[in-house]
Amino acid sequence: MFVDWMRDHLERIERHNTDALERACGLLLDTVLGGGLLYLGGSGHSLAMVLEGFFRAGGLACVYPLSRPEISPLNGAWPATEAERRPGLAAPVLEAAAPRPGDLVMIFSNSGTNPYPVELATTARSYGLPVIAMVSGPSMAAAPPRAGVKLGEVADLVLDTLTPPGDASYPNEAPRTAALSSLSCVYLWNLLLARMADRAELPLWVSANVPGGDERNAELLARYSERVPVLRTSVMG
Repeated sequence: MFVDWMRDHLERIERHNTDALERACGLLLDTVLGGGLLYLGGSGHSLAMVLEGFFRAGGLACVYPLSRPEISPLNGAWPATEAERRPGLAAPVLEAAAPRPGDLVMIFSNSGTNPYPVELATTARSYGLPVIAMVSGPSMAAAPPRAGVKLGEVADLVLDTLTPPGDASYPNEAPRTAALSSLSCVYLWNLLLARMADRAELPLWVSANVPGGDERNAELLARYSERVPVLRTSVMG
């Protein structure tokens, strides 16, 4: 059954990433407690993880979402696929975000092979920023090298979702549905948040639908919106 396979997969990726999760937790805490920003990037369906990490109840307030319209399937599905394969789109996105020393970049990509996520990582490295990649090792190994190098080769740290090539996972003997990459990324992301919360007081958003939520969020908006303008504006560059 899919439920059993899914549970086994999540347990497997937690075991596989034990050391990497510990290192990632340390890097993230250094950034958050040092007053830095966490830049989240991805393209295509990996943008779901950028949204998951941004302005989310229980999520970090010090998150800057990296995006541009061309790489979102909601602005044209096949054009977005073509855009993430086109060199030269990523560097201006990070440059416009004006990163500073002490910030950190986290990039989500199932295959880790297209120019957009790879160039996002290399641009971040050129700023001297550490890069964490959340990527599927099996998918990355099987994917064609569209950017010359792959995301795992240029990141400082890799969290491996172990998602099978093609992303679909069910039925087991001939997978054709039930993509695992998003589920795996959300699980690893929340494992990180839980580890961090066990060790420090974090700037976390509160649901706007609970008493005191608006007041707490107003404090965080005042604290972070100068460096993360999209917290108050309706358009991202």
